[in-house]
Amino acid sequence: MHVVVPDSPYAILFVGAAQVKGETMKTMDFKVVLEPDADGGYVVTCPTIPGCYSQGDTIEEALKNIREAIEVCIEDMEAHGEEVPNPSKTLVGSVVVTL
Repeated sequence: MHVVVPDSPYAILFVGAAQVKGETMKTMDFKVVLEPDADGGYVVTCPTIPGCYSQGDTIEEALKNIREAIEVCIEDMEAHGEEVPNPSKTLVGSVVVTL
């Protein structure tokens, strides 16, 4: 897993390829958003998969937890015959507002 955590509430989570019993699994790069929680720790969401979110006391724990949440969401989608959204269609940007 490769994680980039810049000086912003955004992070990029790379879910790497693996080989299981001779099968090569698809590599998918999901963008996630980290936000500090008012009660401490971090809330993290995956905008590509609606309803996919997690939390953690540290950034590292939150990213570990969202990776697991993404994997569970994908497994559930596949089990129900739903198409897994293409994470490359999720764009992350920044807008500067002057007040």
